[in-house]
Amino acid sequence: MSALSTNPETFDLFAVLFAFGLAVVHLLALRVTGAGNWSRRWLSVAGGVSVAYVLVLVVPEINDASRQVVARGAVHPFLLERYVYLVALVGFLLFYGLEAYAQQAGDLATDGAATFQVHVGSFAVYNGVIGYLLFHQEFAGLTNLALYAVAMALHFLVTDRGLLVHHGDRFERQSRWLLAGAVVVGAGVGYATEIDQVAVAVLFSFVAGAVLFNVIKEELPELLTGRFWAFTAGAVIYAALLLLV
Repeated sequence: MSALSTNPETFDLFAVLFAFGLAVVHLLALRVTGAGNWSRRWLSVAGGVSVAYVLVLVVPEINDASRQVVARGAVHPFLLERYVYLVALVGFLLFYGLEAYAQQAGDLATDGAATFQVHVGSFAVYNGVIGYLLFHQEFAGLTNLALYAVAMALHFLVTDRGLLVHHGDRFERQSRWLLAGAVVVGAGVGYATEIDQVAVAVLFSFVAGAVLFNVIKEELPELLTGRFWAFTAGAVIYAALLLLV
């Protein structure tokens, strides 16, 4: 993918701006995704964009990154080319298990406070990883950074809506600031640390698996209220953008 050439200082500046922008999304998400068919339609668009980003850009870039590391002889090809996809599966299954735990605990009405803390705390860690990756894109450049930030901002609209549905006012009162702060803290850690290309590919793989589960979780149970054409439009339009830039 082509990328806007830029110096490291400019890249870091935009990464900081995007980090605070993603934090603001958490603070405003529930206003944007209020009740109504129009909001449901836009949530489906956001889900389509997230899925398109993962399948059209992230997965191929993970594969490219793994091949580059293999070419340098850093890791055996059999291990690396499968390892990053196994990590994506771990991300998917981890959030599947987390959601199953939250749903079961909610149904049984047992230890609601602990369930809330585990559920929201896990998303805080997830947001921290997303913030961290603002400074560690698989391929440098403002184009990749902007596409990542937009896709994650729309993804946050989907995940915050799901957390609100599950936890109600407690999420709205207590957790928006936690999730917003987690993005900024993750970005700060990303700015202050360096990791190699293998680790970047692994983190992107984990995020990819988690994004896929969280979007599927929100779309499939709401086939009647979900908007197939809105989801498809979001996916197709963003996929086209990813292929053109």
